[in-house]
Amino acid sequence: MKRLLRYTGVVVGLLLLTAASGVGIAQFRWDRTFSAPASTLRATPDSLAIARGRYLAYGPAKCANCHSAKEQEAALRRGEEVPLSGGREFAFPPGTFRVPNLTPDVETGIGRRTDEELVRLIRHGVRHDGRAALPFMEFQNLADDDLVALLSYLRSRPPVRHAVPDHDIKLVGRVLTAFVIEPKGPEGTPTQHAPTGSTIERGRYLVMNVAECASCHTTRSPLTGSYTGALLSGGGKLPDDEDSTRVLVTPNLTPDARTGRIAPWTEDQFVARFRSGRVYAGSHMPWEAFARMSDEDLRAIYRYLRTVPAVRSDPGPSSQLKEG
Repeated sequence: MKRLLRYTGVVVGLLLLTAASGVGIAQFRWDRTFSAPASTLRATPDSLAIARGRYLAYGPAKCANCHSAKEQEAALRRGEEVPLSGGREFAFPPGTFRVPNLTPDVETGIGRRTDEELVRLIRHGVRHDGRAALPFMEFQNLADDDLVALLSYLRSRPPVRHAVPDHDIKLVGRVLTAFVIEPKGPEGTPTQHAPTGSTIERGRYLVMNVAECASCHTTRSPLTGSYTGALLSGGGKLPDDEDSTRVLVTPNLTPDARTGRIAPWTEDQFVARFRSGRVYAGSHMPWEAFARMSDEDLRAIYRYLRTVPAVRSDPGPSSQLKEG
């Protein structure tokens, strides 16, 4: 989701191009389509796969934090399994974007989509109509068995009829879509089976491919979304949802003894922090989802973070006054 904002700076120049060349060029490119490889991954009625999908959706993959209704947020924070019927709105400069219904309703949810269409969307960023999906999710490198588990869980849920209106995309968003946003697929061939156990390999998989820790805990270009800082060294600035005068700055997660936020923590302290929930009410960190993670997975993440290169980088306190 935050990646969309990083692209917005490119659009100023493109708007000038559009004004000079006519909106017809942008409209022509707005309709461009993309291809994606065929997939044989399919949902299964297997109870273990469904349980695994439930864990991912409400835990490390945090699907429920966006795909549930805003009025169900309190229930979600209590640990309830709320329907993933969509409808939340996110307003950005390119437009207002509405989160789709992930229940298997055939008229308003994913019941009208095939498993292959959903795989193309999640793994390759290509919508059912061939157009590029907006870059809200970064799950291209999910293992095959985790992707199947998610599909299986979503297919197993009761359908909820909830029609979500289309996105309200402004001219800046149309230009962004026409000239900048293109599908992003996986890095190489995704693994068939996700790593298991409290291992460093499992921790890396969760940090980089499921929980998306690096996407917030690394500084990135506002133009391209590419990383500009050392991996996981913090410094990402996000709006405080509770106080418009402040920003929340992500901490350094590397094991640097002087500036790493969690460097002095023991493994047990790391797990306990995730169990204790949010400190800043307006934080973008999905504490409720991560608090549902197993001790095994939290310990795997901790062990992986101890292996990344230590970076001397002090982003400052987590809550800071907004500049200007």
